[in-house]
Amino acid sequence: MSAVLVFVDQHGAAADAGLSRRTQELLTLARAAGEPVAALAGPLSPAAHACLGAYGVGRIYQSEQSELFDYLAAPKADFLAQVAGELQPAAVLLENSAEGKEIAARLGIALSAGVICDAVGLDAGLHAQKSVLAGSYTVTCRATTAISIITVKSNSVHAEAAVTPAEPVVEAVSVSFGAASLAAKIIDRSATPASGRPELGDARIVVAGGRGVEGNFGPVEELADALGAAVGASRAATDAGWIEHSAQVGQTGKTVSPQLYISAGISGAIQQKAGMQTSKVIVAVNRDAESPIFEIADFGIIGDLFTVLPQATEEIKRRRG
Repeated sequence: MSAVLVFVDQHGAAADAGLSRRTQELLTLARAAGEPVAALAGPLSPAAHACLGAYGVGRIYQSEQSELFDYLAAPKADFLAQVAGELQPAAVLLENSAEGKEIAARLGIALSAGVICDAVGLDAGLHAQKSVLAGSYTVTCRATTAISIITVKSNSVHAEAAVTPAEPVVEAVSVSFGAASLAAKIIDRSATPASGRPELGDARIVVAGGRGVEGNFGPVEELADALGAAVGASRAATDAGWIEHSAQVGQTGKTVSPQLYISAGISGAIQQKAGMQTSKVIVAVNRDAESPIFEIADFGIIGDLFTVLPQATEEIKRRRG
């Protein structure tokens, strides 16, 4: 069985932290496609070690070198290139984040390997499913090179531990970094103020508002809090200054793939669809019955969001007691 290498970034994780849900999803896919192997950047806590074993990882290549965290993405690509050069895996899996895509691109050049981004599915033959042309089509593709490099959208697979846990063997890796990889150094970090809501890219439920909120995100935020959801927005809403740009979902914003996506007051133009069309269930609320969002919605409500959303919030709170 061919090895499938999964990049695990534990930098900044708490000393007793396990693995993020995104990493667990990647390990689930890796196990279905071959033998999961972890390339871990950062400390290996007992909880993370146990979690890796629970997901069937038998080998862990680990490095805690400061260059991996004091510089941008290039040193992490060097780390993966060195591990992959030794291991020769069938594929390397990474998160579909901005950093994950940059690492994948650099790794593809280093290994002369094909790169597939925005994957939402992966089979045992390393055929990846992804949306293309702003979400207009879903295609199946496969790299023709010996190693496939694939970034996978979060929430694309249900994370499941292995039936038979493994006892991982840890191998320390000393990485040789190129001068070009150390050209841009991180000089400061600041924590994002906590909102109490899940991070948009990781959230299993997203409630998003658009031009139809008319500057008032209150009903959207109240419904999101009742559901334990993240808050998203269209570009029109962020450009108007009604909400921070980090909440933007779309072709020029974040791409999300939650289990449930509630669209409120968003027309559903192609730019917006590109960022959320792979959501498992889409619920649209819009006063315009001809709005394009209804073409892709699983459930549509033609109505005023200022009436519909508060009613939904009240009912959810009532049912939860």
